[in-house]
Amino acid sequence: MSSNAHKISAAGIIITIGIVFGDIGTSPLYVFQAITGNGSNFSKDLIMGGLSAVIWTLILIATVKYIYFALNADNKGEGGIFALYALLKEKKIKWIIIPALIGCATLLADGFITPAISISSAVEGIENIKPDFPTIPVVCGIIFVLFAIQQFGTAVIGKAFGPVMIVWFGLLAYLGLTNIQDNPEVLKALNPYYAYNLIFNVEGGFWVLGAVFLCTTGAEALYSDLGHCGKGNIRISWSVMSVVLVINYLGQAALCLNEGFALKPKQTIFYAMVENCSVDLLPWAIGIATLATIIASQALITGVFTLMNEAIKLKLWTNLRVKYPSDHQGQIYIPFINWFLMGGCLLVIWYFEKSTAMESAYGLAITINLLMTSILLCYLLMLKYKKAKLLYIFIFGTFLIIEFIFFLSNLGKVMHGGMFTLVLSVVFFIVLLFYYRARMLRKSITEYVPMKKVIPLINKVREDDKIPYIATNLVYPTRSDTCDKLDSTVFYSLFRKKPRKAGIIWFLHLDIKNEPWGVNYSVNEIIDKHCYFISLHLGFKEEHRIEYMVHKIQKHMVDKGEISNSSVFECVKDEFPKPDFKFIVLNSRVATDNKLTTFQIMSVKVYRFVKSIGLKPAEDFGLDKTNVLVEFVPVSITKRFNKKMVEDFEDYSDTKRC
Repeated sequence: MSSNAHKISAAGIIITIGIVFGDIGTSPLYVFQAITGNGSNFSKDLIMGGLSAVIWTLILIATVKYIYFALNADNKGEGGIFALYALLKEKKIKWIIIPALIGCATLLADGFITPAISISSAVEGIENIKPDFPTIPVVCGIIFVLFAIQQFGTAVIGKAFGPVMIVWFGLLAYLGLTNIQDNPEVLKALNPYYAYNLIFNVEGGFWVLGAVFLCTTGAEALYSDLGHCGKGNIRISWSVMSVVLVINYLGQAALCLNEGFALKPKQTIFYAMVENCSVDLLPWAIGIATLATIIASQALITGVFTLMNEAIKLKLWTNLRVKYPSDHQGQIYIPFINWFLMGGCLLVIWYFEKSTAMESAYGLAITINLLMTSILLCYLLMLKYKKAKLLYIFIFGTFLIIEFIFFLSNLGKVMHGGMFTLVLSVVFFIVLLFYYRARMLRKSITEYVPMKKVIPLINKVREDDKIPYIATNLVYPTRSDTCDKLDSTVFYSLFRKKPRKAGIIWFLHLDIKNEPWGVNYSVNEIIDKHCYFISLHLGFKEEHRIEYMVHKIQKHMVDKGEISNSSVFECVKDEFPKPDFKFIVLNSRVATDNKLTTFQIMSVKVYRFVKSIGLKPAEDFGLDKTNVLVEFVPVSITKRFNKKMVEDFEDYSDTKRC
């Protein structure tokens, strides 16, 4: 998908419907099933109260908070909790990292269960026709195919899924309107009094809110998928889709209030609504529902891709291979995250087996995510619009109260499956926190050395005949983005142990541009004919063929007569027309004489583990491994170990005593 997809258009809206609304759009499959305790309670107060709570949750949380407020808090077109974190990070606010990491952890945990419950709830509709049909193999097969096609990009998926979702929402509207005609009294549920009555007057009504909350799972995708679709397309689409959802929930409530209504064995309220129509739609509805729940999973997957891509950019996670299936930077595919999520989904299906069992684990983690988003969003708006500070405190204070009530109501799920996602969230948060703390420890040391200190040492090494050459061209990738400073780790590698001597030393800084294509560079002279600083700028879709590009830069400078092309090794300089290159990739390690606390030790261990699953530097830079030297450099992040030692004696005169 091109950047034109962000412009408001019919095509953009269709793609948006296919990408963004899958999760929240398939909630009607299981929300009222959960509200009624799997069809065990159809009292009027429960149905009307649950319906009213669903409607106002969609209005307040999904529409007002996310569609109105959150979509305006984008970070260069990107959305999600890390977009908020990045905006607040610029203001040097330290505590914001905690809610950001909690939000990330809970969304990852939700990524395990959303595809499983969505697809299972649809496929299990087959049991209305064939009660003994084995649904689990079908669900697993669908999930495998879904994750396998992610590599083709959300543009291809969105174009294919958009029309399907339009048909799905059309079905929801038809089913809702058909059933509302039988019991139009449900329209009274638009009055929020019924939600109030459910919470305070209906026995067990407070805990029903845990089921009500399922109607807004997927609301985070309205924000996190901002980079994929654009706020205009999302807002216009939601203005229609939200009305359709409300109509369908009204229809389900109307059906439940019909006199003598009861579910058949293995039947759900949604599929009972289908069977209540005069036309036999059940087989067709099962098929379209299954396709729609596949799209529900897609909304979550693209949201997680966006989330982890932001984490990588913000240095909150190790480098992973990120692919761009289209020319738009928002369209991404991360293979490791893709297969990691698939494994988690299959684990959930194996553990819970039925969608009704998964409902008890669903929602708890997302309530925490909503709370964290509200905290960050409120703080950002308060800083941005200082004159309206009290207004935003009131508005988001209301959101926080509502979401905290949902959180408390979901705590009842902990002992019935909710512990699963809670434990996952805690584990993910601990790993993220330890990784972050390790990076902070790493940053606490001196990061850079002034280049004016480097130049004299390079000259001394070059003039020392006792030091042998390591290569004709020695290349150091550097994090420094200017030629007036150098990474302290590179400085250590060059001089601290055996000084490195080369014909030409190159310091290379790589920068990724926002445009998809294009390669340009600049070269700053550090020492004439002997040391240069290269700034290499690549489009985000360009392959990282760094070695090829450095060779080409070197040849260009040779052609201009700026440097020599001859080898420093006299015995072979006439045999090979191209000079040799050596690339040195540095990995820092905490020095052994650092005195670390238990927390710091754990942070370092987690950091090393996370780095081990990411891209190796040579792979990330596209280097020929035969020309790469990987070196470990010790760094000090705390006070060094200091132990007092007492010498027993010092006597070199009497060698017999030895």
